[in-house]
Amino acid sequence: MLSPSHQPPRTCFHLVRHGVHGEFGRLLSGRAGAAALTGAGRAQAENVASWRGLGELTAIHASPRQRTVETATIIARALGLEVEIVAALDEIDFGEWNGKSFAELSDDPMWREWNSSRSTSPTPGGETMKAAVERAVRHLEDMAAARPGASILCVTHCDIIRGVMAHYLGLSLDNLLRFDVDPGSISTIMAGPEGRCVTRLNEVPA
Repeated sequence: MLSPSHQPPRTCFHLVRHGVHGEFGRLLSGRAGAAALTGAGRAQAENVASWRGLGELTAIHASPRQRTVETATIIARALGLEVEIVAALDEIDFGEWNGKSFAELSDDPMWREWNSSRSTSPTPGGETMKAAVERAVRHLEDMAAARPGASILCVTHCDIIRGVMAHYLGLSLDNLLRFDVDPGSISTIMAGPEGRCVTRLNEVPA
């Protein structure tokens, strides 16, 4: 057995939810959304970039959506890094729900079922919550194996972060709505030879 001083270093993942954008709170933007960040959203990204808890980042990964790329770009410019687009961090594909208003969705029985039983409920023509979480977790695990000791900031989406955190906390996906992941928030996972540890959840830098 290796002594603690000779253990492989842990890989740090900071999962950041994108900033507030023009469709926020009105539409299920999903993969249809194309609204830019608002002034508040840009300020949230700047707050992440200046947060002392980040430490020295190795890389910045982002979902391909406009709102995540814009958030990641603001952070990357401030820190002198490049943004790598990662499909595995993409928003859930909500199928026919992509781009619909929450007012429309509120009358849909499938939508109500989705929000009460995420582990088993489908989306209309899209992907399941389980599939979305599996692809995001696979990316983190691949990075942990390939880049021990790295510190990677991943700009992604609310439910992706919720699902990943539930996975590492050993929670059912049906428990996702029991905790918040706010715009511009940071949730952190440390991955090392001793296992995976959640060290931060939904911290919003001011």
